[in-house]
Amino acid sequence: MAGSEFVEVIGGLGAARVRSLFKEARARAPCIVYIDEIDAVGKKRSTNMSGFSNTEEEQTLNQLLVEMDGMGTTDHVIVLASTNRADILDNALMRPGRLDRHIFIDFPTLQERREIFEQHLKSLKLTQAGSFYSQRLAELTPGFSGADIANICNEAALHAAREGYKSIDTLSFEYAVERILAGTVKKSKILSQAERRVVAFHESGHALVGWLLEHTEAVMKVSIAPRTNAALGFTQILPKDQYLFTKEQLFERMCMALGGRVSEAITFNKVTTGAEDDLRKVTKIAYSMVKQYGMVPSIGHLSFPELESTPGIGRRPFSQGLQQMMDHEARVLVAQAYRHTEKLLLDNRDKLQTLANTLLEKEVINYEDMEALIGLPPHGPKKMIVPQSWLEAEKEKQDTGDGEPPQPPRNQEEDEEEPSLRPPSEPSRVFCERALLSSFTPP
Repeated sequence: MAGSEFVEVIGGLGAARVRSLFKEARARAPCIVYIDEIDAVGKKRSTNMSGFSNTEEEQTLNQLLVEMDGMGTTDHVIVLASTNRADILDNALMRPGRLDRHIFIDFPTLQERREIFEQHLKSLKLTQAGSFYSQRLAELTPGFSGADIANICNEAALHAAREGYKSIDTLSFEYAVERILAGTVKKSKILSQAERRVVAFHESGHALVGWLLEHTEAVMKVSIAPRTNAALGFTQILPKDQYLFTKEQLFERMCMALGGRVSEAITFNKVTTGAEDDLRKVTKIAYSMVKQYGMVPSIGHLSFPELESTPGIGRRPFSQGLQQMMDHEARVLVAQAYRHTEKLLLDNRDKLQTLANTLLEKEVINYEDMEALIGLPPHGPKKMIVPQSWLEAEKEKQDTGDGEPPQPPRNQEEDEEEPSLRPPSEPSRVFCERALLSSFTPP
């Protein structure tokens, strides 16, 4: 059952439904009871100053606890549950004797993504063998879920079919990854010359800061083409599968996020609303460093939850004075990152101008373009995989006869019985926040 099916408007029906479910399970023993999205009924019970709480959800949860580990429980009934919000589940529900075995399903690793891609690519007609694409696609998609990977394969197939190709090639996969990350190009959205210039310098600021700093990831592509997700431009970077971050790495991430705002300020002597998403990311990183990671000496080696799970009087685990200190230290970190970014861009203003002018001319530049325009990154090459080298590898295999050459657009009168490029089913899309894009977003 779904967790939401237990919650009813009329009081008592949720608890009655729980009793009915377990009564049937015991009658069918041995039996497995599976509850999907259990956070709908298993949230932490609220506490207030009066100590009184009697909501329908809590009555339902109490009945569920009784059925799972009460005086009248019997063997041979196993309860399984799933949720994306294990942090908000009631402690009594998670204790030994109830849901005491916890299995965390994380996003797939590089090797796992490669294997998932190979599985989905089996059903598609490809220009090259599936193994040619799987490793490269896995490197391009850190932080993607299995459903995201299926969606990329689906989008690539649809794109190839729309373009009239008989097989799916590298360009179709690139299009699919970009579509999932940033949306499609919105040709109907026409910016004024002044707005295009602002967006070009904004995105060039992100790209140049990421290029010059040591601990930032590779810049794969910079674009000022408006997107359907409301972004007026974006800088695509390639994060690594990294799980531990130093203070220096987090600080430089803040600098890269501020690159767009600083670039606007030093170029036009004014700022726009386009840096809203960037500032949100910077604020989150700064408060995480202060409040969770213990990276500020004045606060000490303390860690507090990012958000208090339940609002209420007396639940905050720190004083008002400490809160003010944390606010101050977060502002100090952001100010330091801003000054560092400003100095970096002022010292390399000619490179910023070069990137922006090229963007205004071409709309899109990639890693190779940046390398040709402003030279190698001062701290060494950052690229793990570059789409250009992928294209060259595909072309080499075609030239040697190892692969199928790319197909021209299909004639409208061509045989209608051509095998479909589309996968047998469209997977549901999973939306999750990733640190892959720095986008210029209008208000």
